[in-house]
Amino acid sequence: MNTTSGALPHDATVGEALAWARARIGALEARVLLCHASGWSSTKLTAWPERSLPAEVLQRFAAWVERRAAGVPVAYLVREREFYGRRIRVTPSVLIPRPETETLVEVAIALALSLPPGHAPRILDLGTGSGCIAITLALELPQAEVFAVDASCEALALALENSARLKASVSFMESDWFSRLGPGETFDLIVSNPPYLAQDDPHLEEGDLRFEPRSALIAGETGLEAIAAIVSEAPRHLAEGGWLLLEHGWDQAQRVRGLLLDAGFLEVQSWKDLAGHERVSGGRRRG
Repeated sequence: MNTTSGALPHDATVGEALAWARARIGALEARVLLCHASGWSSTKLTAWPERSLPAEVLQRFAAWVERRAAGVPVAYLVREREFYGRRIRVTPSVLIPRPETETLVEVAIALALSLPPGHAPRILDLGTGSGCIAITLALELPQAEVFAVDASCEALALALENSARLKASVSFMESDWFSRLGPGETFDLIVSNPPYLAQDDPHLEEGDLRFEPRSALIAGETGLEAIAAIVSEAPRHLAEGGWLLLEHGWDQAQRVRGLLLDAGFLEVQSWKDLAGHERVSGGRRRG
C-alpha cells in the first residue's frame, strides 16, 4: 500500500502511518505524535509496525500531522512539553518551555542553596506563563516559599493546573509584574523570563514563534522594555542582598548587565546556556 501520498488510509498499520507522516514532517515528530495519538510507547510502535490502528487514532494522528505540516508546534498539538524532567501542560495561551530556560532555573537553585542554612528563601516568578519555572523551583527547593504572578488569567489557570498535577506548592496571583504586590513585600530571589523581542524582530515570523502569544514575546521597539521595567522596580521588592535573575535574548547580555549596573545592582554577571550563549543575567541588591 502506498501511503506516502494522498490521505492516510483508514486501515493503516503503525508502519504505514509513520511512513505517511514522514513524507510530511520529520520522522521524530511523526513518532512523537503517533505515541500521543495512540497512547502507545515508542518501544511498542517499534515492536509492532504491522499492528493496525483504531480509526479514531488514525483520524487524530492525521489531523495532527497536517497541522504540524502547516507549522503548528508539536507542544500545542499534544498539549505538553518536558521541562526539567517533568511534563508541563501547555496551550497556545502560554509560551512553550525551552531548554535555555532551564539555565535560569539552575542558577536560581544554586543561589537559593547558597543562602544561610535554615533560611527559607522567598522566591518570586514574574510572568509565570505555564508555571514551569515556579513549579520546578518549588519542587527542587522544598524549603522555599514560591510565589508566581502573571497578567493573563488563561496563563494562571494553566499554571494552577500544572502545579496541582505535579503537587508543587506555589502561590499564584494575577498581577502585571509587581503591580499587585504590597509595597513592603520582599523576596530573596526574583526570577523572570519576560518578553524580550523587538516588535519588528524577523524571528517572530519563523518557526514556533508564529503561533506563540505575542504578549509573551514582544517587549516594544527595542526588546528591552519589559526587562528595563523589571530592573527598575525590582529593588523595592528584594530583601537586602536578594538576587534578580532575568532570561534574555542570546545577544542582549551586555545591555541587560548595563541596566542592572545603572540600577545599582552588585555582582552583576551573566550565565551561559548549553549552546554557549549568555542567556541569563542578574545582580544582587545592595545590603
